[in-house]
Amino acid sequence: MVAVKKHNPEGLQGLQQWQDFTAKLSDFGLAINGPPAGESHLMTQVMGTYGYAAPEYVATGHLYVKSDVYGFGVVPLELLTGLRAHDLNRPSHQHNLVEWARPYLSGASKLKRLMDQRIDGKYHTKAAPRTARLARKCLTGDPKSRPSMDEVVAALEDIEALQQGAGGHRDLPPRPGARRS
Repeated sequence: MVAVKKHNPEGLQGLQQWQDFTAKLSDFGLAINGPPAGESHLMTQVMGTYGYAAPEYVATGHLYVKSDVYGFGVVPLELLTGLRAHDLNRPSHQHNLVEWARPYLSGASKLKRLMDQRIDGKYHTKAAPRTARLARKCLTGDPKSRPSMDEVVAALEDIEALQQGAGGHRDLPPRPGARRS
């Protein structure tokens, strides 16, 4: 699974990384300048993209190391559903993708109703439920209960291995230092 940022031709932030296919996720770096592991940091101005910012950060301005994990958790949810994190063109109860989709992330029959039909049959049968489980863990309300980014990467690699074993393919070259089993 690969998350791709739509390139803004007006801006140059991260241009070289994109040209070299070096993975970079924008607006998920808030915790880099934040506190050491397990501690919080109080920001006076809440910044970030609506729909990706962790609820504890939006509500209190407190930034935790795992606040970025929440933001990343929105990405697999977008991939599963084919929907944007925040879209005012959807019915009002569906404006916020995370809040609307959260109940559908547990259970195969619920997940099937949530999934983007355009990707039906284009993934290993275990990949979608595992991706949904990962998204659900990342989107947990309590930052201490979210997985670490190392755990997220390991889960993504396991999901990718399922797809590779099912005859899937990669659109991009493997990332440098990727763990292979």
